[in-house]
Amino acid sequence: MKALVVDEPWIGMILRGEKTWEMRKGVCKYRGPIALIRKGSGQVVGTARVVDCRPALDTSAAYAAAQPHHGILPARQGQAFADGWRTPWVLAEARRLPHAVPYKHPSGAVIWVNLAPDVATQVEVQAR
Repeated sequence: MKALVVDEPWIGMILRGEKTWEMRKGVCKYRGPIALIRKGSGQVVGTARVVDCRPALDTSAAYAAAQPHHGILPARQGQAFADGWRTPWVLAEARRLPHAVPYKHPSGAVIWVNLAPDVATQVEVQAR
């Protein structure tokens, strides 16, 4: 099972249903179920489904108009846009796990982690 590493406050917003676009610097070709890892925690805390990857937002006006989807407040949008966080990965069916599942973070993993089979099983059982 693939797991996406997401920092706060964004992962909390995804799990509360307040954010359906995870803004990234590049495209996502994967579609399907994923686990969600809270960055730096060593824990899988939720699940979601990647359903689309939209074209990068090419203007600050488009970025501002998309705030209901990405949740980035106006005060941070200029910097996020300038830093290249422009490509919306569209998530659906986000759910918080009843109990976080610890995992071993592989060296060098920044965006995606391939969960060990035993960890994936624990996540899948809770996600049902």
